[in-house]
Amino acid sequence: MKLHRRDFLAGAAGLAALAPSLGQAQTRWQMATPYADGNLQTRNIRTFIQQIEQSTGGRLSIQLHSNGSLLPMPQIKRGVQQGQVQLGEILLTAYANEDVFFDADAIPQLVTNLAEAKKLADLQKPFIEARLARQGLSLLYMVPWPAAGLYAQQPVTSLEQLRGQRFRTFSPMTNRFATIIGANPTLVQAAELAQAFATGIVSAQITSAATGVDTSAWDYAKIFTPLGFSMTKNAVFVSRRALEGLPADVRTALMEASARAEARGYELSRDSQTQAEATLGQRGMQVLQPSEQLLGDLRRVSQQMTQEWIERAGEDGKKLIEAYLAAR
Repeated sequence: MKLHRRDFLAGAAGLAALAPSLGQAQTRWQMATPYADGNLQTRNIRTFIQQIEQSTGGRLSIQLHSNGSLLPMPQIKRGVQQGQVQLGEILLTAYANEDVFFDADAIPQLVTNLAEAKKLADLQKPFIEARLARQGLSLLYMVPWPAAGLYAQQPVTSLEQLRGQRFRTFSPMTNRFATIIGANPTLVQAAELAQAFATGIVSAQITSAATGVDTSAWDYAKIFTPLGFSMTKNAVFVSRRALEGLPADVRTALMEASARAEARGYELSRDSQTQAEATLGQRGMQVLQPSEQLLGDLRRVSQQMTQEWIERAGEDGKKLIEAYLAAR
């Protein structure tokens, strides 16, 4: 069969529409996150990836491994450093034993709403960037979780009521909080919460309403008290070597998508707070506002834990907290 020139040109145009341009090779990256697909952070990442692939014409594609399916949370940062994956997402406070600056947003009552979370994040960002850079990583964006509240079996109107209780912890800061109030800190992963409550391993915890929905908290707790306890952040970062290996225009597209993901993440966090608290109530939990006694108790603990954090963080930590309190 004779192939006419017009047929050849038409076929070539069709191929060009389906594949990256000639000379523009496709780069395929892997990304690890510990969170489930329905989680607000994971939904944000999927949009982030979609926008990158669209804006680069498929020259950069990213395969997401969610729910810890490729790497569990404690292994994600090292996995990016070692090149197992190019992108990763972690809860910063979960790595606080590695660097105290990863824990600033976990200080109780330091951040109680999204506006405060943004102020702290902007001030904290240069410190986080510098620490990740020393490990061959580049920060792309950070997104706060909805504010954490108290889950219990009975209404709690003062911290004294938690004394002696087995209190679920998930980070150094929550462990310290439990110790200060006289509770018994007990490390329990989110996936094991229902069993831990059912068997009496723990009887109370502090975490976000979103996590409560993710773990069906109505199956193991009766009361949720929104406290604005803390608004810890997730960080998404990339291997610096992988980032520098991208063509300049693809790298620009990645950074622009990162900025959009951060802005979108704050909106998702705000919406998730409202929706999650409503869901807890609809599924039979009592959502009770905190008493003045409880809030006063938390403020006193916050003052102690803020000072302890500054002592661990040194002069940079002192500057960060002072700048934040002045801007709040």
